[in-house]
Amino acid sequence: MIEIKGLTKQFGNFKAVDDLNLTIKTGEFFGLLGPNGAGKTTTISMMSTVLLPSKGEIRIDGRLLDRKASEEKRKLSVITQEYSMRQDMTMDEVMEYQGRLYFIPRKVMKERSDKLLEFAGLIDYRKRTVRHLSGGMKRKLMICRALLVEPEILLLDEPTAGMDALSRRQMWNMLRSINSETMTIILTTHYIEEAQALCDRVALLNGGRLQKLDTPAALIDELGKYTVDENTDGKLESKYFHKKDEAIEYLKTAAETASLRSTTLEDVFIECAGQAINKDR
Repeated sequence: MIEIKGLTKQFGNFKAVDDLNLTIKTGEFFGLLGPNGAGKTTTISMMSTVLLPSKGEIRIDGRLLDRKASEEKRKLSVITQEYSMRQDMTMDEVMEYQGRLYFIPRKVMKERSDKLLEFAGLIDYRKRTVRHLSGGMKRKLMICRALLVEPEILLLDEPTAGMDALSRRQMWNMLRSINSETMTIILTTHYIEEAQALCDRVALLNGGRLQKLDTPAALIDELGKYTVDENTDGKLESKYFHKKDEAIEYLKTAAETASLRSTTLEDVFIECAGQAINKDR
């Protein structure tokens, strides 16, 4: 279990994360969502100890996480937004280098590498250098490298950034497969449908503060399960309803261009972000 208590990160007069409190259960697939500058990557950076909190603390299974806590840090693997692999290395060399950093015995390292590359559909490209891999292949390789050390917690910061739709769906399937009762996955993403498809719970951040925390289904239910989109004077407006018959009744009096659909987590995100902007004005 991960406990985040009063977590704050301040850069000069700017608070990137402001008094964040979260409890993430073991084995949970947890999403951190928010617009640019919401504090998602800063939170991940503090969880990986790349950044130190200005205030507050992070505990893993009751033990304080900091740069000196080697046992807790070994439970973590991080996948960043940037490609952090040498371009002249082959897949095998990337995996071997990671294994050596963590003092994994050569035989164990080889067995795990083979299994992971096969699982990710990369085994036939293992001799290809990183510079000659597609973006999707690089992302998959980064996940294989992170899983080589058999972490208990996997931190994913925009893992599908820049991927095409097909590669992104393949990545979703891979992430679903590796999620288990013992591995906790924490995801930041700008693809809201990604969080809706993958996450058990999501936290909506804005301005470094926690706005909402619940399952995707519960957040959608709170807003209203049915949405009527109406184009008025070139501007798209959405109205939300808890009951389908109420949405249909409204639709009868709406413009001809109006349409009915199911509400998504993206609608929740947009509504929350809009409320936060109006509140700050």
